[in-house]
Amino acid sequence: MWLAMAILSAVFAGLTAILAKCGIKKTDSDVATALRTIVVLLFSWIMVFVVGSAGAIGDIGAKSLVFLILSGFATGASWICYFKALSMGDVNKVVPIDKSSTILSVLLAILLFGETQHLAVKLAGTALLAIGIFLMIERKDSKGAETGKSWMLYAVLSAVFAALTSILAKVGISGVESNLGTAIRTGVVLIMAWLIVFTKGKQNQVKAIDKKELLFISLSGLATGASWLCYYYAIQNGVVSVVVPIDKLSILVTVTFSYFVFRERLSRKALCGLLLMVVGTLAMAIWA
Repeated sequence: MWLAMAILSAVFAGLTAILAKCGIKKTDSDVATALRTIVVLLFSWIMVFVVGSAGAIGDIGAKSLVFLILSGFATGASWICYFKALSMGDVNKVVPIDKSSTILSVLLAILLFGETQHLAVKLAGTALLAIGIFLMIERKDSKGAETGKSWMLYAVLSAVFAALTSILAKVGISGVESNLGTAIRTGVVLIMAWLIVFTKGKQNQVKAIDKKELLFISLSGLATGASWLCYYYAIQNGVVSVVVPIDKLSILVTVTFSYFVFRERLSRKALCGLLLMVVGTLAMAIWA
């Protein structure tokens, strides 16, 4: 069941990047992040009430709560950097760097949680991921709007914070119903996102958002909410060093849609990189 949830998480996460890219063509990325987080929060709490876990909030231990909050801050930082990078660079350039968080997540899971079963396969799969990511992060002329190489810094920071999110969430969600844990940490992300909007004085831009872009921002929020619910169920019940790589297969969905929606093509080198990422991920999933 947790493997199925990890796969669904990847599908929804892949759609998130495309929908978000459509929603931040003219809209500021910080404002878009804050708005879509509202959608994710609403979606998360609806699921909490659907499964009937709202009453368990008082039973959450102090340690779990602290780590859920920390994972929320890490998620917020990752989102802000990720959507800033998407607004500045091509999807096919930003997403592979963001997915490099897989490598750090797997290594930390092995070291911190002792997930050493089939260690050789996991390390080999991680090596294939690393090579694949390196091949996909290529320098090429871009038809999209790109300001210097600032997008790369934001993409790297997004990957670092995303890796921390997985590890912190694994600790925080222990003994906590996954939907409830997701809802709590989403509340932290919402507070963080809107603090940044008001700190930068961008709150007045909300009224001027194009309705079409607002729709895409909302849809990306729904896709994110669905991805999170599946992901944290898988994290809670499965093996982190396997769940995280499967979730990162969302790049297949993203690359496919970016080709049809944004006409972003992959070179042969990048395509080989993508193939290596898929092989490495499947190897870890099959021998989980």
